[in-house]
Amino acid sequence: MHTLLIVNSSPRSNSVSRRLTRHVAEQWTAHNPDGRVIERDLVAEPLPFLTESWIEASTTPAAQQTPEQQQALALSDTLIEELRAADVIVLGVPMHNFSIPASLKAWIDLITRAGKTFSYSDKGPQGLIPEGKQVLAIVSRGGSYAEGTPAFAADFQVPYLRHMLSFIGLKSLTVIEADKQAFGAEVAQQSVDNAVNKLSALSESCNAQLAASS
Repeated sequence: MHTLLIVNSSPRSNSVSRRLTRHVAEQWTAHNPDGRVIERDLVAEPLPFLTESWIEASTTPAAQQTPEQQQALALSDTLIEELRAADVIVLGVPMHNFSIPASLKAWIDLITRAGKTFSYSDKGPQGLIPEGKQVLAIVSRGGSYAEGTPAFAADFQVPYLRHMLSFIGLKSLTVIEADKQAFGAEVAQQSVDNAVNKLSALSESCNAQLAASS
């Protein structure tokens, strides 16, 4: 049984990114009727920010953790298990102030744990999430931040996602942009339609790969 993990971070209930993640979920369900879908809505169920007690717990060896420290890490453990269980991970990511929403940053902070999802050695950092997972980041934004344009330097959304996901081992990342949402209704809809077409093609390819590996 294959598993899809969807992580939504837009505060708007019918945002562009949420509409596109729903499209992916519908296609996934149609091709994987017996599959499992894990939906993590970071707005409906907000995650806490890191605290001093959480940091102390996460840096304490498991055998030495107190019951209180284990409880402090319980949510992080759950989020990491969701990540490990997923064959395909879909992130709905609107651009907020040139970067990602605070809710998604909280999720990333909770899944980025030394000894759990990354480690350090004499060769540098190593991601510990198993290879082979497909990650799809659906990014929506008002402008266009294509490489080579003046706005490219202000994109702290996609480069950050690429770095952090790769850091924990998720190196197979595909970014689908629904940009130019502030360029007028016609241009905005055209961008969404292009994103839908790309997502449909990716879904077909991904489902074929999963079927072949079963």
